[in-house]
Amino acid sequence: MSGVTVTADALHTQRDHARYLVEEKNAHYLLVVKANQPGLHRGLRALPWKEVTARRYDREMSHGRKETRATRVLTITGLGLDFPHAVQAVRVLRHRTDLKSGKCSRQTIYAITDLTSQQASPQRLSRLARSQWTIENRLRFVRDTTFGEDASKIRTGHGPENMATLRNLAINTLRQHGHHNIAAGLRHASYDPFNRPLDLLDIP
Repeated sequence: MSGVTVTADALHTQRDHARYLVEEKNAHYLLVVKANQPGLHRGLRALPWKEVTARRYDREMSHGRKETRATRVLTITGLGLDFPHAVQAVRVLRHRTDLKSGKCSRQTIYAITDLTSQQASPQRLSRLARSQWTIENRLRFVRDTTFGEDASKIRTGHGPENMATLRNLAINTLRQHGHHNIAAGLRHASYDPFNRPLDLLDIP
């Protein structure tokens, strides 16, 4: 894992995870920051983004929509953000227009990384963030359509995060065993519930 850059959604934006990657695996990270880290999220929002000159613009059309992404990157060493090994912060403004309905949406995403400006330009960080969204959106779509995540009544404490982790485990395990259709893979496992799930997890 040495030298690899690990990207992850907000569920894994944990101090212990960052220390483990950098100090034990000699790896790098790009971690998304959302409201589950309220202090860190507020700190990122309060940074002087309007003064940033290191930026990247990307435009694309796909899946019936037009998307524009404006990525700004800021060195945060000495700015008081409390997160292990964090060196740069990233802010991405995403503007989407549905080409059929004309509906527009806007989203702001924040991320942090231990990569320095010499190691990762705004262009590279934009690509890393984009790859993470692709993975995250793919998992979220399957979790909702196959597991009914949005309709889940588990909303207190760490319940939603724990259930998302379990659903991701199920999805990734099925894919590792060649099940590209997750719903079909779940049905296959349900036909022998006492053995097939354990086989998928390599539990004798």
